[in-house]
Amino acid sequence: MSRTVRRELRVRTAVVALAVGALVAGCAGAGGAGGSSGDHVINVLMVNNPQMLEVQKLTAEHFTKETGIKVNFTVLPENDVRDKVGQDFSSPAGRYDVATISNYEVPFYAKNQWLLPLDGRASKDAAFDQADILVPMRESLTADDGKLYAEPFYGESSFLMYRKDVFAAKGLTMPAHPTWRQVADLAAQADGARPGMKGICLRGQPGWGELVAPFTTVVNTFGGTWFTKDWEAQLSAPAFESATDFYVDLVRKHGEAGAAEAGYAECLKDFTHGGTAMWYDSTAAAGSLEAADSQVQGKIGYAPAPVEKTTSSGWLYTWAWGVRKTSAHPDDAWQFLSWASGKQYQQLVGRTSGWADVPAGTRASMYVNPHYRAAASAFADVTRSAIKGTDPRNPGRQPRPTIGVQFVDIPEFADLGTKVSYEISNAIAGAETVDEALHNSQEWAENVAQKYRKQ
Repeated sequence: MSRTVRRELRVRTAVVALAVGALVAGCAGAGGAGGSSGDHVINVLMVNNPQMLEVQKLTAEHFTKETGIKVNFTVLPENDVRDKVGQDFSSPAGRYDVATISNYEVPFYAKNQWLLPLDGRASKDAAFDQADILVPMRESLTADDGKLYAEPFYGESSFLMYRKDVFAAKGLTMPAHPTWRQVADLAAQADGARPGMKGICLRGQPGWGELVAPFTTVVNTFGGTWFTKDWEAQLSAPAFESATDFYVDLVRKHGEAGAAEAGYAECLKDFTHGGTAMWYDSTAAAGSLEAADSQVQGKIGYAPAPVEKTTSSGWLYTWAWGVRKTSAHPDDAWQFLSWASGKQYQQLVGRTSGWADVPAGTRASMYVNPHYRAAASAFADVTRSAIKGTDPRNPGRQPRPTIGVQFVDIPEFADLGTKVSYEISNAIAGAETVDEALHNSQEWAENVAQKYRKQ
């Protein structure tokens, strides 16, 4: 979903999950978390994206030096860290005090009482300034009981990126607030604008965090939903089918080469090297596109996520810090969390690594910081608007049973979304029709829905 978030997830069986967990636990014991004895020692489990590794690099010299709290890190790939956090936080005797979790996990982790509520500590910590956190981020990390269970480290939404130079040469104009129908028309006109260039890049690679992320935002704005408020599966409903037909047709006619195997990384490479004229994806991609060594720096325009029947359609995602409810060091854990998600840390990264590398998308103050605005002038405002425009509790045209924009916030969705993504990817590849793909998908979704209707 972004340069810091790689979300190609596979369908896991219980046996595989347990095997991975056992392997990871063994590796962590060999040189990861270390012992948790001592008055001021905490163990942190986190995903291995570049911005998290920056936290690890800066902690001893700054946080530990200032507070006396030692932090032992275990760093794992995304798929493994998700498995490991679930195993560890579900146990009263878990070894980790803090872990990186996303807004996908928060609601059901909170429901299972695996997370420590943070409202009290956040409200008392004036320096942390909870009110500065962007509202959609706060809401996405707040469970149905109204309590806050995590603090965001960085956040993202989605928007449409396009080649300004290509559009100018072809006499094309990007609307200020494009619709998907307008985007499809522009893709047709931009197709072949330069040798080998296609009109648009959209993810076709299977995975609930790959294809399903942008695809579900299209479903939302076309008036569809995975489930009604009463847990009726809707994958064979007219609005869902219309969105799927549109997405598959657009990619097949004007999408990137090898679209059925293209995810975030492939689209980033394709767009950067002139393979496509447009790309709809994560707001975090802008940092790579505008980097000093980028071939397209200064050539990219940024427009809001295309809509159809809604006023906005961007997704919402955050890697955040959560505290295990049974942690023996909750105060030390909060001190680390409030430092790593705080204004002080953002200022530190700006000074030491450069303002373009600051974990953004979480705080209102960052978008008025002159240093950050200078480094991110091309995309800062549209990114903030994209995040502020999301409504994780009501992203479409009808009430939903759970929170979530580009996912349904239930544990089963990782498996369901991935299965459905393979069907849609097959349709993109021409291996089956959309009707066939959605027929199979509806059956799987109905199996999930039955469980929740019974509850």
